Amino acid sequence: MTTDKRKVVLIGTGMVGMSFAYSLVNQGAICNELVLIDLNKVRANGEAMDLNHGLAFAKSNMKIYAGEYSDCKDADIVVIAAGVAQKEGETRLDLLKRNTEVFRSIITPVVKSGFDGIFLVATNPVDIMTRVTYELSRFGAARVIGTGTSLDTARLRYLLGEYFTVDPKNIHAYVIGEHGDSEFVPFSQVMLATKRVTEILEGKNDYCLDDMMKIEDEVRTAAYKIIEAKRATYYGIGIALTRIVKAILGDENSVVTVSAKLCGEYGQKDVFIGVPTIIGRNGVKEILELNLSEDEKKKFDNSVEVLKSAFEDINI
Repeated sequence: MTTDKRKVVLIGTGMVGMSFAYSLVNQGAICNELVLIDLNKVRANGEAMDLNHGLAFAKSNMKIYAGEYSDCKDADIVVIAAGVAQKEGETRLDLLKRNTEVFRSIITPVVKSGFDGIFLVATNPVDIMTRVTYELSRFGAARVIGTGTSLDTARLRYLLGEYFTVDPKNIHAYVIGEHGDSEFVPFSQVMLATKRVTEILEGKNDYCLDDMMKIEDEVRTAAYKIIEAKRATYYGIGIALTRIVKAILGDENSVVTVSAKLCGEYGQKDVFIGVPTIIGRNGVKEILELNLSEDEKKKFDNSVEVLKSAFEDINI
């Protein structure tokens, strides 16, 4: 993988993909070449033109253009934000099968191009589609990453910051598990700076555990509320993608709750799931295993089973 060039290829120029591209341009100095690939080539060209017209106001120079799968050959990262929408009356399994075929049509030409970088997946259900990418590409697990619960974690820190009247950057908390209904917050590990939130809740103050449960539920249902209000979510995940790309290209060794392959951590293996992970130039450097309580372990195991069952049903 070449990091001097810092080339990113985005596959899928829908709202999620373009929110990522727009965030990438505005944050500046993360990459210096961005290629847009879409089945609708006219749209990809139009999106590239639109972004280019704003470069005079951007923080740094960037080469942006609509390209082909052959452009993936020397890319550092290929971001996949493509996928099909769920039809009325269609089951989740049917949607998974259709998206698997879409991914097959994407990953095959990307690998054929000679691409040797990192796959970053945003398409939902992201944990399963990340595993699909891993199976189809035959890349090492460290080089296949999903956005996982990175956005959920950001939502959690924002809400806890509001609750405790503290800058969210000083809240150390994670949402782990499936990016979906079985995700959860291991409150035993939540810290406000260096103090455990469980200790704060035990003190004589207005804070209580019931409020924590409400916040957890608000995080879990946030996407539903946003979709009900505006039909889709895209800004938050676009910024989350940018954060992950920055961590990779900058070789930051930052901790992000991405969807990564477990190889014995938490007593599980052969599943991609959202967990705190050290991310650097070569992708996944290390999965940080949290010291979960017995109840939290059960919740995590349940989330694993949900994902394993769904993946097995698609018979890839």
